[in-house]
Amino acid sequence: MKSRILVVDDEARMRRFVRMNLDLEGYEVFEAENGLIALQRVRDDMPDLVLLDVMMPDLDGFETLARIREVSSVPVIMLTVKGDEEDRIKGLDLGADDYVTKPFSPRELVSRIRAVLRRVEPAKAQAEEPLTIDDDLSIDFPRRDVIVRGARIKLRPTEYRLLLHLVENSPWIVPQETLLAKVWGPEYRDDTQLLRLYINYLRKKIEPDPSNPRYIFTERGVGYRFVDYRKRQT
Repeated sequence: MKSRILVVDDEARMRRFVRMNLDLEGYEVFEAENGLIALQRVRDDMPDLVLLDVMMPDLDGFETLARIREVSSVPVIMLTVKGDEEDRIKGLDLGADDYVTKPFSPRELVSRIRAVLRRVEPAKAQAEEPLTIDDDLSIDFPRRDVIVRGARIKLRPTEYRLLLHLVENSPWIVPQETLLAKVWGPEYRDDTQLLRLYINYLRKKIEPDPSNPRYIFTERGVGYRFVDYRKRQT
């Protein structure tokens, strides 16, 4: 089946440019000229991915993304004329899956879309029941939840994939470039800042004290490892 892409941009010329190139790649494309219409189309059309412009009047891309995340976990790639690191981090904080700076080539955009769609494919669940790490932490992989001191906390799809790879390789060190390639795609192997950002997200959700980790350890200059929970159960 064709992947369904929603293009959200207040410039009709940009929407036509993106649609023409995505049509050539075999995607089914929908359009929205503002954030409010985008929210409606996310609910009604259930796209596989959203391309979301940041600089829009009334409801900008960040506000639109925040509202999308209230109702959907659909992958979102932000489009912006700004290359500011703060904007990129803000978008990722709100739940964006990637960021493309205008002007971009059709080849770059299609490559980013393919990478995001690949990595949001459901990862194979490792257990039918929640995996108990210790008395304070369990992981429910089929539901993509963590249970911290009895409370369920929902993981974003990217957080889920990152935690899955760490737990699968526990207690060994997983190199940074391996995590980036497995979770985001080979083209992200050098984006160590992105990895640090998501490690921090995970720690804030599962660690009693994120500044003094109990579960996810940094091996400086090499990578990360998850605690050897198997020893705790023997």
